[in-house]
Amino acid sequence: MVTQYEIDGTTAKGIAGSVERAVAEGALAPGAALPPVRRLADRLGVSPGTVATAYKELRGRGIVVTRGRGGTVVAPAPAVASRRPPKVPEGLRDLAGGHPDPALLPALVPPSRLSPGARSHRSAPRLARLEDAVRDWLGRDGVPVEHVTFAHGALDLIGRVLSVELRPGDAVAMEDPGYHHLLDLVAALGLRIVPVTVDDEGMRPDSLREALRAGARAVLLSPRAQNPYGGGFSVARRDALAGVLRASPDVLVVENDHASEVAGAALHTLTAAGLARWVHVRTVSKFLGTDLRWAAAACDPVTLARHDGRMLLTSGWVSHLLQETVLGLMTDEGTRALVARAREAYAVRRTALGRELAERGVASHGVSGVNLWVPVRDESAVVNGLRSYGWWVASGARFRLASGPGVRISCASLAPAGAERLASDFAAVLGESEATYGG
Repeated sequence: MVTQYEIDGTTAKGIAGSVERAVAEGALAPGAALPPVRRLADRLGVSPGTVATAYKELRGRGIVVTRGRGGTVVAPAPAVASRRPPKVPEGLRDLAGGHPDPALLPALVPPSRLSPGARSHRSAPRLARLEDAVRDWLGRDGVPVEHVTFAHGALDLIGRVLSVELRPGDAVAMEDPGYHHLLDLVAALGLRIVPVTVDDEGMRPDSLREALRAGARAVLLSPRAQNPYGGGFSVARRDALAGVLRASPDVLVVENDHASEVAGAALHTLTAAGLARWVHVRTVSKFLGTDLRWAAAACDPVTLARHDGRMLLTSGWVSHLLQETVLGLMTDEGTRALVARAREAYAVRRTALGRELAERGVASHGVSGVNLWVPVRDESAVVNGLRSYGWWVASGARFRLASGPGVRISCASLAPAGAERLASDFAAVLGESEATYGG
């Protein structure tokens, strides 16, 4: 049904501005249809080309999408509300957030030497010493490091790369279940998500092949510590995925190694597999501090130029003060020892919970990272049941696209003794909800 909002304007810019104001004010809701080009042109007394140019500008900015015979409609709003985690009820042990254990994070101490004066760093956006440290860091794991760059976190970098590479309506292959913030980000950019099944070895090659056949122009995947499933590439899986991707050389591959130093699994990266378009991104929030909004990336030269060109027009650079802080922590021996302790502790805690659940007949997934994914029949019954025992876990709904239900348990701060109690309570909840769960 065509919207009742009266679009006005006599130029392409004016018409586009009228539509954008209506969307911002809520007069045009997501999915609302815009008038056909010729009909609106006749009403406004302008040429069809003027209206077509306005619609093209709106499409380019992600405000509207064109659906073939379905016409031009307001782009869907990102499903932020449905995927945002609910507030943790008072008095419950929070195992839903996916956060690192604060006891295993270093103290964040800003450097004593601050950048002098009010000067621009656009001519030298990255500290050379930190670039060298990043090349050593990524290169140890086999990632090609000829071209590196920085950003304000993984989501910042991925959002920028996708915005310059793709256009609203383009398809992106994504893990299912997958990281809810990434799912929201891709939707907010007006891109179409094609779900790809995952297992304990990460993204499945057969499902990825189908997504590429469906027109995916980019692939977002995790080589280890996949969130929420916990999968990690084996060498065989990496090679199989590389074989699928090499058949689509124009597809951009984004490898998100978000847990890196505390993943508890070796990195088998796709980036050295002869792909034409790729980017490998890492953050430090899981092992240096959640408030360090910094990411490093290695990528092909075209991606580097496009990312840095867009960044130059926006924030310009990542704060040198932040870069100095990250460099100080990355090169500090005490911090390195603490990160090694964290890596070992998370592996012990994840393994302990998985073992305790298995001993009670509860299957789970999580070969790397700080989360376990537990398939269930009824997410609400399990979440609410565990709440009555004092636990708060994440319902799988905000991570899923087409995959089956489950719950995510973050075990970064759960000691083995707590794992035994949680597993017992989990088994009890399944028994209490047997009629729903199915035994």
